[in-house]
Amino acid sequence: MNFETLFHANFSLLDDAVTDWATLVRNLGELKKDAETNLHQAANKANWAGMNQQVSKEFIGKTAGEFADAHIQASTIHQVLSDTLGELRGYHRQLITAVENGRKRSLSVFPSGDAFMVTSSVPPQTAAAGEPDRTADVTALRDEIQGILDKATESDNSAGTVLKALADQSELGFSDARYKDRDSAAAALKKADELARLAKKDPGELTTAEFDLLNAGLKQYANNDLFAERFATDLGARGTLDFWTGLNDVPGAGDVGQRRHDRYDDLQKSLGLTLATASQSDSAGMAEWKGRMVDLADKPVGRAGGFPLGAQVMTNLMRWGDYDDRFLVDYGDKLIETEKKFTGNGRHGTWSRTGGDPLLNRTGTDSGWDPMTGYLRALSNNPDAATEFFNDTFVTKDEDHDFTQDADGNGKQEKRALSNFDYLFEERDWPQDVDDKGEESIAGRNYLGMALEAATTGHPAGELRTMDTPAHHDGQTRLFEAIVASVSDDGTRLTDHPYMSDSMGQIASEYLPDIDRAATDVDPHPGSNDTSGRQAWDRIQKLYPVAGSAAELNHRDSSRFLFALGQNPEGYAAVEVAQKKYMSDLMEYHLNPDLPESQRPHHDLRLTVQAIAGHSGEVSGTLAMGRNEAIAGPASVSDDDYDHAVNQWKNVASGAIGTGVGVGTSFIASPAVGAGAGGVAGTVTSVVLEEMFKDVEGSEKDNAGPKMGENWENGQDNNLKYTRNAAAEAMRKYRLAHSDDLASVAESEASKGYLRAGNYMDRVAPELLTGI
Repeated sequence: MNFETLFHANFSLLDDAVTDWATLVRNLGELKKDAETNLHQAANKANWAGMNQQVSKEFIGKTAGEFADAHIQASTIHQVLSDTLGELRGYHRQLITAVENGRKRSLSVFPSGDAFMVTSSVPPQTAAAGEPDRTADVTALRDEIQGILDKATESDNSAGTVLKALADQSELGFSDARYKDRDSAAAALKKADELARLAKKDPGELTTAEFDLLNAGLKQYANNDLFAERFATDLGARGTLDFWTGLNDVPGAGDVGQRRHDRYDDLQKSLGLTLATASQSDSAGMAEWKGRMVDLADKPVGRAGGFPLGAQVMTNLMRWGDYDDRFLVDYGDKLIETEKKFTGNGRHGTWSRTGGDPLLNRTGTDSGWDPMTGYLRALSNNPDAATEFFNDTFVTKDEDHDFTQDADGNGKQEKRALSNFDYLFEERDWPQDVDDKGEESIAGRNYLGMALEAATTGHPAGELRTMDTPAHHDGQTRLFEAIVASVSDDGTRLTDHPYMSDSMGQIASEYLPDIDRAATDVDPHPGSNDTSGRQAWDRIQKLYPVAGSAAELNHRDSSRFLFALGQNPEGYAAVEVAQKKYMSDLMEYHLNPDLPESQRPHHDLRLTVQAIAGHSGEVSGTLAMGRNEAIAGPASVSDDDYDHAVNQWKNVASGAIGTGVGVGTSFIASPAVGAGAGGVAGTVTSVVLEEMFKDVEGSEKDNAGPKMGENWENGQDNNLKYTRNAAAEAMRKYRLAHSDDLASVAESEASKGYLRAGNYMDRVAPELLTGI
């Protein structure tokens, strides 16, 4: 900023801009409040169905979020402009004061192009004897004014830099980057430049103090939007890979490699989170970074050439945070291309680490040498990218590979097409790896289960559904169908890897309407002339309403899938608790006298109660058979393990466990019921679950572990009790007559369903019942 501009500054336009942005912030604040209260929350409570549930509700939620982001961005811009205006006004006053004070001492200041001059009105040769030399005064004033101009320039430039960085964050819509003032945003950018310079250094020349500074800085700023984008683009894609590769080449990492390797896990996490935050930016620099990072996936980045490849390095930094969807999908495409290249289209394994290869993962779960492990962990945090990835094609029928099947039962093996799910879940030769304790690593397949959880449910693995979780869409249900069919075909795909069962149990708990539909054996595609068939399917759709897309399962496959799940305590608990909740929800929903006639599956409530109780009993019976199989089998699993796993759900029973009925204002219109939408407290469900957890706690304390026959009978007795109570509580809530009669009907049908599970499994899966 030059002298004349600041000296004659007119701040009226900037004043107006600050005022206008303040008004905009207030208005957007009101709009944000209205969007959340009148749009978002109202949409969550509305009676959505079909495409409205899939599209309209999700669109409204995202639109309300845009108002919130707009308010954040406007608030930040207003604060930056306000801070800058205040500072420039202050520098303007300082400049005028400095010039005026100089004038009083016979010093004049003149503009000179973009610069300025300071002169004395008393030339040195005419100064009175004994007066000091004026040169020192001229220099002092010049330096004072230059200091003011430098600070004004810095203020102006930093404002421009911050505003441009904010604008670049989002190409469409609004950024949610929030800063309380201009200085904090500018400090983030400055810190990014500083740390990127350190990360560019040869690791062998990096001091421990510099490593500590880098480690602390990334931890502090990992979720800072402006910092993350600047750091990533400063370092560059190749620089990012070189940095992590160089640090893990311990001999070449010098003093840091020897004295700070125990802190690499913290740095790995902070660096990964920083890159995840950066990936959400739409800036031109990040677009180039993401494209280059994908290109480097199959390129050597090691110092000596060869391995590791870019994918082996980058996927170990992907394990944390929410990466941009498009980047993850593009990276997955390149990773699959690389996998096919190094495995002969899946014919053999690869990615086996030798003793001389560096550790690329410092968390202790695995060596990080298999790039699929870290990538799957990234997908577990990103449902949309996960769904797209698993449904994509690994190999087509026409490609050169060895995957065959007898598709039409004629005894002739023919090439089959494989999706990424088919390959990873059924066919991949997973490399052997060890954890930091020297034991066999389970990380790869465990993260596969977590990624499938995200891909089928629409929320990150390990979380529960909320009112904002969209209903299942076609890609999710298609993948769930594939999982059920695959486990049914070969249960060892799950039982040999029991650590996947917690994710599989969560998946099943959110598809209970689809599983219960399958248990009815009603054809979902009756012929156009099959009137009775169409009426039967219409009743099933009303009995088990599904918002969004429904998975089409057959009875045999879903039962065999549940049987496999029941052989693991975590998988069993997730489905058993959810099924009791779902059964209770259905009783409360269908017995409500205010339910429109058009939504009732039967005119006779007795038939409705019979169907709900019977199918719920069958699910519990199938799970119980799996439980007995596990206890009788070689695995060291006890009844106490199962009771403990069930009891763990007590702490979240008031939240979004399992599946809601899918429609209606008393239950949110998605396959989950959250506490925010009435939750469990005070409902029929609360009575049933409270009794269930009480029974389990008592069983745990007994520590006596019933024998298999007693276990089966106890499970049946408890199931009957919970089902009877659900019907009775619903009747009591709505003050319906003959409550004892309907409760008895529920109990009787639950018993039939529970026993039917045993008979059905004996018929469709006798080879699986080795321990029963």
